[in-house]
Amino acid sequence: MLKRRGIILPAFEIHGGVAGLYDFGPVGGRLRRRLVDSWVEHWTSQGDIVEIDSPTITPESVLVASGHVGEFNDYMSECKACSGVFRSDHLVADNHPNPDILSPEQLNQLIVKHAIKCPTCGSQDWDDARPMNLMFSTRIGAMKGGRTAYMRPETAQGMFMLYPALYRHFRNRLPFGAVQTGKGYRNEISPRQGMIRLREFNMAELEYFIDPDVQIEHDFTPWTSTPFNLVPDPEHGEPVQMTPGEAALKNVIRHPSVAWFMARTWSFLVGVGINPEKIRFRQHEGTEMAHYASDCWDAEIHGSYGWIECVGIAHRGCYDLQAHESATGDKNLRAWRPYDVPKSVDKTVLSGVGSVIGPAFRANAGRVHAALGKIDAPGPSPPFELDLDDGSSVTIEAGMYEEKHIQTTEHGEWFLPHVVEPAFGIDRILWHVLDHAFDESGKGDDGAYTVLRLKPRVAPIDVAILPLMEKDGLEEMAGQIHQNICSVRQLISYYDGSGSIGRRYARADEIGVPWAITVDHESLENGTVTVRRRDDGAQIRIPVDQLSSHLTSEELDSMF
Repeated sequence: MLKRRGIILPAFEIHGGVAGLYDFGPVGGRLRRRLVDSWVEHWTSQGDIVEIDSPTITPESVLVASGHVGEFNDYMSECKACSGVFRSDHLVADNHPNPDILSPEQLNQLIVKHAIKCPTCGSQDWDDARPMNLMFSTRIGAMKGGRTAYMRPETAQGMFMLYPALYRHFRNRLPFGAVQTGKGYRNEISPRQGMIRLREFNMAELEYFIDPDVQIEHDFTPWTSTPFNLVPDPEHGEPVQMTPGEAALKNVIRHPSVAWFMARTWSFLVGVGINPEKIRFRQHEGTEMAHYASDCWDAEIHGSYGWIECVGIAHRGCYDLQAHESATGDKNLRAWRPYDVPKSVDKTVLSGVGSVIGPAFRANAGRVHAALGKIDAPGPSPPFELDLDDGSSVTIEAGMYEEKHIQTTEHGEWFLPHVVEPAFGIDRILWHVLDHAFDESGKGDDGAYTVLRLKPRVAPIDVAILPLMEKDGLEEMAGQIHQNICSVRQLISYYDGSGSIGRRYARADEIGVPWAITVDHESLENGTVTVRRRDDGAQIRIPVDQLSSHLTSEELDSMF
């Protein structure tokens, strides 16, 4: 049905197709756009979160600093018989509850112990598991002057690069956040499960910058009667049902901001049509959690492929900003924390000897003086390397500095903000929206048919315009209504005059259109049309000139 109705289709199919690449057709493209727009609106409505957009091509130095070049790997196993290559953790998925946390040695042991067969040829003769970096490499520029780069594996790094601009935008006050949506690229070893594991995919990520010394008072009252399904790290407890506020209070969720974003994530998923009974939050195990994360939970959704991770919500600490600061020497990745009461400080620091520093470093003398003044006496033993604020370094010899006692008043301090990151896989969420909305119990003139019971906010088409027949002027009136609705911002309709009215209702139901407008002879007489509701087939008549206002205000349901 998805392929036939232009929702999701294999890409490049006439050339044999490529695993892990899919097209969104005319219906699917609109559905994905509405899902993304709903996501952006959900987060920016918080008031302290803005949307940004950064390039999908990322210089190598950025991803070296972030750790992706060295660490962004999956383990692969190669069949010695047919040279087929597969993800090692996928091969042993039936033999371990969480195989992606295993070392290559553990993966090899499981492959041998369970006599895993090659999915292609059936051989059991495997090479040892080895890492494969998942990023697509490219070059910026031509020939020898080109610069190594990668197609971004995530949108997050662009937001860290933009931190100084965001800090200025929010008038140098935390907390604040940024969202970004768009393409991500990962050279998956063995894409599988349709839309679940792709090589080019749609992401939506949020980076929320906070002061680690300030406790944010989150309001959990919207969820006081909504216990979530929580699956903590087995070392910390058994699965429980608990509200997010209670879980934060009892330290089941270790950071209140992580709990807050879990709650807001749950509301978004339910709002776009995910069955709340099929959502759970699973905490990363100690061996699974990134070394920089103090807590991380996955929002998993149950569907036709079982429990699938669709959102990751992590407290990343200051890892990313610190990594980029260390790599570049740029101090603009910090925030200012004023003291409630200024502090008087007596200390002894290093001070450059002007008569030596000036001739030795010339144009850099000022930077050297400034850098030395930040070192508390007695400092390192000379000679030592001194990092300057432009990212360069110089060698300081004995006799270039002396100790100097100073008295200062400090009004605050610079620090690296911490980050809470909810990261959403749009394609996986979209798949589950379709999965949960798919209903084969529709009844029509020709028997049972499929209905997509999509929420109106994400339905790809708002209304179907159906003339009872294409004669007697009905088609002209229906065409005019179609044009009028399409001219209204954020409304989409489509015209269908082919076949019986029952079959046209069924076609609209199958792609999730919530409302169908039938134009009949009475419409020509008194300017009213029949509005049919998808989910139960109920019908009412309303004036044509009220259609757009009722659709945009979502008041139609209340009129039945």
